[in-house]
Amino acid sequence: MNKLFCTVTFMIAMIFHAQTQIIAHRGYWQTVPPTTENSLKSLENAQKLKVYGSEFDVRMCKDGVLVINHDEHHGTMEISETPFKDLKKVKLSNGEDFPTLKSYLKKGKSDRSLKLIVEIKPAKTEALENEIVQKTLQMIRNMKMDSQCEFISFSLNICKQIKKNEPTFKVQYLNGDLSPQQIKAEGLDGIDYHYSVFEKNPTWISEANALGLITNSWTVNDVELYKKLKAQGIGFVTTNIPDRLKDLQ
Repeated sequence: MNKLFCTVTFMIAMIFHAQTQIIAHRGYWQTVPPTTENSLKSLENAQKLKVYGSEFDVRMCKDGVLVINHDEHHGTMEISETPFKDLKKVKLSNGEDFPTLKSYLKKGKSDRSLKLIVEIKPAKTEALENEIVQKTLQMIRNMKMDSQCEFISFSLNICKQIKKNEPTFKVQYLNGDLSPQQIKAEGLDGIDYHYSVFEKNPTWISEANALGLITNSWTVNDVELYKKLKAQGIGFVTTNIPDRLKDLQ
């Protein structure tokens, strides 16, 4: 039985070894000249690069508007405590308007070949997280982008709420504290962990692959690290250097 398991694990690892895909972290923004992460320009750059997908971060303003921003603050303003009319007064560092989820999805829809990796950021309460999930999924449905979007979050509640509302959507957990077996038991689709988690748990990639889970690692900005993860059978890597890693596929 152990020999059969090892054989299956090896075969799955070989398949993933040949198919490791690249996801641009907050878009492709380390260009020449550089642009701003989580901007429409960084998304456009990822579209032109022809990688698997582009990741971005979703937060909700005080008045319920969904916006794209990694940090809790935009300028000096805390996003969750500020209405959008005030947030939009401060432009991104590349001169763009502060992007809403709607504007970002509209830009993403212009190239259906690029997957949109939607990271919903944790909120202060589960009630707020549930509201963000509901609004995000409804917007994606309304724009008929179900098949183009995949989902990630550090919040287990958010991940489970997405699966509860849309069981067919692909959802991966980011926090790194659950084993592949626990992720499978939670009904989620995969693990998207910092590479240090896989260094501490060297069997997790093969275990996840054997369980049929998606495997991803962030933020892989070193060529040798990418090669090591690829050799271990990682399915995806999320990176700030998608152009360099794409050349190694």
